[in-house]
Amino acid sequence: MKLFVAAPMALVLLAAGTAYAGDAAVEAPIHQMMEGFNKGDIKAVKALHVASPLIVDEFGPPYVWTGPKAFDNWVAGLGKSEAAEGKTGGVVYFGPPIRESVKGATAYVVSPCTYSYKQGAKTFKETGTTTFVLVKVGTAWKIKSWTWASPEGVSVK
Repeated sequence: MKLFVAAPMALVLLAAGTAYAGDAAVEAPIHQMMEGFNKGDIKAVKALHVASPLIVDEFGPPYVWTGPKAFDNWVAGLGKSEAAEGKTGGVVYFGPPIRESVKGATAYVVSPCTYSYKQGAKTFKETGTTTFVLVKVGTAWKIKSWTWASPEGVSVK
């Protein structure tokens, strides 16, 4: 989540305010992932993914998880990382896509994202982007991969 620098991030956030007509069916699993994560329903979030997803995230190593145990290993690693850093109350937000391309049964979606959490007595926020690749499995869209990218969290007043 620490991959971008401030100047490019400002451009991404400005672009996020632009009206965009996306595909609601493609975006549904992304919204459901956000809602499930925020409710602590990890089982529901896992069900939105294909059987062997690819996940890239800031904590690690390994920073990348792939294969049939990718989601479970990522969740376990996130829990350990957050506990070690004293982070609690994490809430994620995926905004309206700033880029979306749907070609047949494959979709590429880039969304602005924010991760807010407590660390000690302070509230922090990471603002960046998440890039998703989704595939159609039967009639449902599933998350095949996602990459989180943001600068380090900043304390908010």
